[in-house]
Amino acid sequence: MQHKLPLGEAASTYTTMTIGDGLVSQIPALVISLAAGFLVSKSGVEGAADKALVAQLAMNPVSLGIVSASAGVLAFVPGMPMLSFALISLAAGALAWRRSRDALAAPEVEIEPVQEAAEDPISQTLAIDEIKIELGYGLLALINDLEGRRLTDQIKALRRTLAAEYGFVMPSVRILDNMRLPSQGYRLMIKELDAGAGEVRLGQLMAMDPRGGQVDIPGEHVKEPAFQLPATWIDESLREEATFRGYTIVDPATVLTTHLTEVLKENMPDLLSYAEVQKLLKDLAPEQKKLVDDLIPSVVTATTVQRVLQALLRERVSIRDLPAILEGIGEAVPHTASITQVVEQVRARLARQLSFAHRAPDGALPIVTLSPEWENTFAEALIGQGEDRQLALAPSRLQDFIRGVRDTFEQAALAGDTPVLLTSPGVRPYVRSIIERFRGQTPVMSQNEVHARARLRTVGTI
Repeated sequence: MQHKLPLGEAASTYTTMTIGDGLVSQIPALVISLAAGFLVSKSGVEGAADKALVAQLAMNPVSLGIVSASAGVLAFVPGMPMLSFALISLAAGALAWRRSRDALAAPEVEIEPVQEAAEDPISQTLAIDEIKIELGYGLLALINDLEGRRLTDQIKALRRTLAAEYGFVMPSVRILDNMRLPSQGYRLMIKELDAGAGEVRLGQLMAMDPRGGQVDIPGEHVKEPAFQLPATWIDESLREEATFRGYTIVDPATVLTTHLTEVLKENMPDLLSYAEVQKLLKDLAPEQKKLVDDLIPSVVTATTVQRVLQALLRERVSIRDLPAILEGIGEAVPHTASITQVVEQVRARLARQLSFAHRAPDGALPIVTLSPEWENTFAEALIGQGEDRQLALAPSRLQDFIRGVRDTFEQAALAGDTPVLLTSPGVRPYVRSIIERFRGQTPVMSQNEVHARARLRTVGTI
């Protein structure tokens, strides 16, 4: 009325400026809603969004039918572009009809009934782990990362080192958690049997005095688990002070790995199974295969070879030079059936290796000799023949010998020497059987095992 417009024109203008403007303002919200719907429906679907949209909508005949019907209705709404919506309706309808026909023509897929998982055979429960480490829940960080030194990496390096040092690859180590252990405790197991246990302190360092005394730094005084030496767990902030005082500093992962090393060395004979021996023989160089073929099984059985190798490992003798060991076995077996005598013959062939392994930093071989009196005592105490040959020594004389060995080797240790006990070939295995019960790491050699070019240095006599 103010602008003197006709009523019909005023109503049309008002409708366009209010309802039309409101509809146009809803377009951004509609686009945002569609985008949010695409994101939600695409979750879990691989590929780009456009491909996911086509796969979910253009392949579904029901969805295409709804699109065709909606577009057809909109084509007859006054003011809507009839031609555009009619084409959309026809195209969507044709695609829906085609998808429906393809679905009907597709072969039926027979759905097999879901079968219950078969139970594991009971025989699998008989399998045992050769080497296993059980960790308390507080030590699980050792497996992941501890200042860049992961326990798994150290174990891999340990197995590689032992393989190079002793001549065969140790079995894989299985690491498990055990909630029944102390929070920072661990347990080492060989063939499912306890072989060692201890505790470490994450975030701290173990300090040890190389002279064997107690560490004079504030901390938790304990025994080092591998060798039972005095040690102390100290805070990281005291590292420099401990280093300045000359103490040995070890992190928790290395403490555990060192303990595992000693346990593996003590149990090497048990870990060298028949299957491992077969692997060693199979992995020999092609030029050595003829030696194996000539020796096994016509001259000696693989079981005898295994027993000889186990006897060498029991005294921590490397079996890396396997061809030389097989040659020694081939020479000894035709003359004796005693494993003990075969082992002594093999050790004589390894004289260069044994003399080199036990030499001191100055290049000499430090030895502790056995007096003629003790040589005669042991020789007279041997009874029996062959495999039944054994040592029958009076308990009082046995105690005197043990006391003499301890005193002599302790004096040598105070002087900084790590000598070997030198005996005659006939009594060496029996002397070793006594010493291994209280000084398992002390090597015992006979005169036949000393290489001709080895330089000897006597540090004591028993």
